[in-house]
Amino acid sequence: MNLFQEFKQNYLYSSNAVNKIIGINVLVYLFFALLGVVSFLLNITNIADQISYWFTLPATLKVFITKPWSIITYMFMHSGFFHLLFNMLWFYWIGNILHEYLGSKRVIYAYVLGGIFGGLFYMLSYNIFPVFETIRLTSSAVGASAGVLSVIVATATLLPNYEIQLLLIGNVKLKWLALVIIIIDLISIPTGNSGGHIAHIAGGMFGLFYIRSLYKNININPQFTKLTSMFSKKSNLKVIHKGSGSSNTTNKPSEEEINKILDKITQSGYDSLTVKEKNILFKASKD
Repeated sequence: MNLFQEFKQNYLYSSNAVNKIIGINVLVYLFFALLGVVSFLLNITNIADQISYWFTLPATLKVFITKPWSIITYMFMHSGFFHLLFNMLWFYWIGNILHEYLGSKRVIYAYVLGGIFGGLFYMLSYNIFPVFETIRLTSSAVGASAGVLSVIVATATLLPNYEIQLLLIGNVKLKWLALVIIIIDLISIPTGNSGGHIAHIAGGMFGLFYIRSLYKNININPQFTKLTSMFSKKSNLKVIHKGSGSSNTTNKPSEEEINKILDKITQSGYDSLTVKEKNILFKASKD
């Protein structure tokens, strides 16, 4: 298997939506980067800029209606290598956590719909606030940041106390990580890349509302019954055993038992649980 075939197998054809989205972003970046190299060597007008124009998200509604697909395509384009690198690193780290608990379909929803929401809010802001009037006609947006932040906030909403280890900082709970990122984007609006920061915040807000909307569907959609155990604090989990008589007996499982099950989910995923373990969490979360 050569390098390109391995890339296709592990990313483009992967059943993991995180890998697939990263693969698409990388391919799009390489395509336009190579076009830029060709333009430079042939000493002609940058072909990459001419083509990418049709896929970047414009700030003006008048231009947007000429390329409405840009509300999707902009989130797979990046302005430079480090722009791509940091977006994909965050997406890989946090996106795989969301994938572990909700699966590929929900990761795609959070990323794409978060990106769309961020893009729409970006255009709305540039057409409402007077500060953007002089740059509205020449401004456009690219980057996966709105979609990535949607995934980050969605994951933090789903698993607020889930800890990840950050270099030079140590263990950080997802709820604090998401909050800090949102605050940094908010206070950075006046300092440059205002439209980008606005889109990021809007994407993050979508991630929050997306998970909140799933809360309401837990009891009617069997696919999400496993989420009830994640939303409950370990100390609040209880198992209710119904006796044969008219009275019910309530027993609280040991903290060690619950911790073992939750640790198993973190390490191997929900599907690795036995039927008994799933029933324990499901019954516990019903209380």
